[in-house]
Amino acid sequence: MLHRHPFLSLMTVLYLGFVGLVTLTPGSEQPDYSGLAERVLARLGRYPDLDPITSRLSVERVEFLANIGLFVPVGVFLLLLVGTRLWLVALAAGIVLTSVIENVQRSIPGRVSDPRDVAANAIGLFIGVALAVVLTLPATLRRRREQRA
Repeated sequence: MLHRHPFLSLMTVLYLGFVGLVTLTPGSEQPDYSGLAERVLARLGRYPDLDPITSRLSVERVEFLANIGLFVPVGVFLLLLVGTRLWLVALAAGIVLTSVIENVQRSIPGRVSDPRDVAANAIGLFIGVALAVVLTLPATLRRRREQRA
């Protein structure tokens, strides 16, 4: 699997390294993203047309959405590596990965392990896997037609 897709494997490893950097760096070495989220929400609050959206957003919700977004590519990469037939394996591997990250965070100073992060990451994984299935569907259908012929 990995030897058949060396570029995809490299991209997956690099992205997982980025995820590790974001999630496993000690809290004292992390920039304060909550201040950034507050500034973005304040800036968006200046636009009355966006009020129906911004009135429902809080720093916690922005962080939840960021966790979802961080793991969408992980779902895509995992599905592309294992193939569409094994989509459940890709999803399970991603959930194991996020569970391991949250458990490791317990021992890192300044990091907080939160079960909501596992839920957000799992949602991101599911979205990524579903997106990859949809994007690869034409090629999958074409291969099945060729196999039947």
